[in-house]
Amino acid sequence: MADASDFRPPRWLRNAHLQSALGSSNARRRIGQARLAASGAVTTEHLVDGGDGVRLQGLHSARPDVAAPRGLALLLHGWEGSVESSYMRLTAAQLLADGFEVFRLNFRDHGDTHHLNEEIFHSCRIDEVVLAAKDVARRFPLRPMVVAGYSLGGNFALRLALRAPAAGLQLAHVAAVCPVLDPARTMDAMEAGLPFYLWHFERKWRSSLARKRALFPQRHDFDDRVLGQRMRPLTQWLVERQTDFGTLERYFDGYTIGGDRLANLQVPASILTAVDDPVIPFADFERLQLPASARLEVSPWGGHCGFIENARLDGYAERWIARQLATAIDMTPL
Repeated sequence: MADASDFRPPRWLRNAHLQSALGSSNARRRIGQARLAASGAVTTEHLVDGGDGVRLQGLHSARPDVAAPRGLALLLHGWEGSVESSYMRLTAAQLLADGFEVFRLNFRDHGDTHHLNEEIFHSCRIDEVVLAAKDVARRFPLRPMVVAGYSLGGNFALRLALRAPAAGLQLAHVAAVCPVLDPARTMDAMEAGLPFYLWHFERKWRSSLARKRALFPQRHDFDDRVLGQRMRPLTQWLVERQTDFGTLERYFDGYTIGGDRLANLQVPASILTAVDDPVIPFADFERLQLPASARLEVSPWGGHCGFIENARLDGYAERWIARQLATAIDMTPL
């Protein structure tokens, strides 16, 4: 465990909830859009193969003035985020400035993709993300591939790295910001914490499920009383009826990466978290067992995926990701 000592926001910006809110704010989203436009990158939409007929959508961005890209960075967003989330745009812009190509992948039912697959998203759908990453690597084969993710996307990124060797996917490095380690404890933390976080995710999730129901009413016939439940009972209802896990406990265990779950990780990894994260309990990171090729950096401040540095809303996390991935690429043998 190392100290992220180069992130030192001013005192007025050290509140965890302010950090968390600003990190995904509309203002940062607009800044990200402007920086992507200023990069001169050409962005194209792609449908990639998740196996068994699953289609996932993503955006590939590359600068025409960069003849030999440094590498291909696959970016994964958090739960109920998308490829257009503020942190995704800003991280993509930073990586493009550092000479990377970038592929931002939407998980199933995120962004404007609910129509692509009949079954709903859940957090154990790692297999389709592995296959989608392999498809992306096949489409852009002449550069090293790296992966980065935020929150649930950080969890997916680390699980992708765990499965990469067996899947035949070559990854040079994986970087995760505030990854979900133990979803059961994350649920507990949100229920016990400031109500804003539960309200935020419940509102976005209900909207997503309602959209899915409208598109596939023959498959998803849950009524508004079901959608009106709080997060825990709604999650349990869907797990019991829409998955094979049977219980909420088995479902949470299906995507837990805490404790010793990452001990055999073969892909070099960097993880950034904050002691004051109101969503991911810091104690989970203290119990985390990592291999020698993985590095955990901890800041006293940052909230949940915030890491805002100043009044201009500059973000430490996107610069941190770019630095980790660029260093890994520079150290990768040709």
